[in-house]
Amino acid sequence: MLYVLKVIYSTFFVPPGIFLVLLLALVIRLFRRQRQGASLLLSFTIIFYLCTIPAVADPVIRSLEARYSPPAAFNGDVIVLLGGGATMDTPNIDGHGHLSGYAANRLLTAAQLYHRYKLPILTSGGKVLETTGTEAEISRTILLGLGVPDDKIIVENQSLNTTQNAEYSKKLLDYHGFNQAVLVTSAFHMPRAVLQFQKAGIKVAPWPTDYQANVHSLISWFDFVPSSSALTNIALSIKEYLGLAAIKWY
Repeated sequence: MLYVLKVIYSTFFVPPGIFLVLLLALVIRLFRRQRQGASLLLSFTIIFYLCTIPAVADPVIRSLEARYSPPAAFNGDVIVLLGGGATMDTPNIDGHGHLSGYAANRLLTAAQLYHRYKLPILTSGGKVLETTGTEAEISRTILLGLGVPDDKIIVENQSLNTTQNAEYSKKLLDYHGFNQAVLVTSAFHMPRAVLQFQKAGIKVAPWPTDYQANVHSLISWFDFVPSSSALTNIALSIKEYLGLAAIKWY
């Protein structure tokens, strides 16, 4: 019973579910006065609903995540870790600033790779906004706390986007004499990141992580319940596909 109440509450009393309820109520009210307008609003409501359910969002983001898989073997000489958001002044064990969930998952994978293969890690990511932290510096602090030696960490703290991640990393990789980078980023972001790094002249071995959907589709009734995470995944997917389309020019 408590589980059912929790599902009802989280579905219909918080976004995006509450917006769907309000839109449907408006459709019903408008239908009595202006059927054409009600039909248009109902069409929008249906599209919005589809964007909020895992049954739609998971396959969409999986179409990006499925393009690369962690390699069984590789010939890399350095790990390149891409940032993905950070807070600036939140208290941490070894200082201030936390990585976003996406960036934290990327960092954990990079740390695991270091402990297995002992490759140096290049952390890439600057201070994107005035209100955010410097991603590469925060990553360095956390990596030190996870047992990665300071002399095994290279910091690139100027880049503000994936294009600059690649361009600025290229300069540091050339300076240190690295030839094959193991690229670590979220699976949904990997297709765009690989193309940007290749465009910058960097050979990469993709190591995707931070998956947002299961590799194999498993549909249940809950996949048709609106959720903010599904809506986020749709937004992430659209952003990545737009970024892939724009790589020719940027």
